[in-house]
Amino acid sequence: MALFAIADLHLSLGTDKPMDIFRGWDNYVSKLEANWKKIVKDDDTVVIPGDISWGMKLDECYKDFEFINNLPGKKIFIKGNHDYWWATKSKIDNYLKENSFDTISVLFNNSYTVDSFTVCGTRGWFLESETDNDVKVLNREVGRLRASLEDGLKKGGEPVVFLHYPPVYGSQECSEIIDVLLEYNIKKCYYGHIHGVNNIKNAIEGEYKGINFKLVSCDKLDFMPLLVR
Repeated sequence: MALFAIADLHLSLGTDKPMDIFRGWDNYVSKLEANWKKIVKDDDTVVIPGDISWGMKLDECYKDFEFINNLPGKKIFIKGNHDYWWATKSKIDNYLKENSFDTISVLFNNSYTVDSFTVCGTRGWFLESETDNDVKVLNREVGRLRASLEDGLKKGGEPVVFLHYPPVYGSQECSEIIDVLLEYNIKKCYYGHIHGVNNIKNAIEGEYKGINFKLVSCDKLDFMPLLVR
């Protein structure tokens, strides 16, 4: 029952949004599938922290979800900034059930137990909130992270946090998110969103304020799910 993570799949099997126009993304779907099948077993769990499908609506995600559903293991989805299809949890849950995507679950104000770990998280938000709307969204994301962690506390196990946006990058940090991680004594945090060699260079990995951070975007991992435990 291993736990893996990989973010930013950016699938577009049902829409016209090719990612292979970007350097390093050639044949990435085939590479992702082959790598995934090498290491993930049916009783494992893979957390996908955002930017899952380019579909604008749930119906446009069918082929992407079908592809993911057919891969080994259970999958836990977290919202990313490009997941425009994201709806209420009940609507997504109903869509997954109606289409028999039974290996996929959604993390949204809740948590999941995987062996001795409790998977918690949310999308997160920008490092610096400059507008009133940014502050509003950030406060909402902080609330969702708290709700997820509180749900995790009820279940027990070591809480591990997964975010889409990095809570720290270069010399900047999103103090509102970091403060919650410190408050709940989080030791492991995995995030996505960051792409490209130049941007990845500034990603914070390793220990920061007592928390071990790891970037798990697809291209950073060379399309190989990362073993969390």
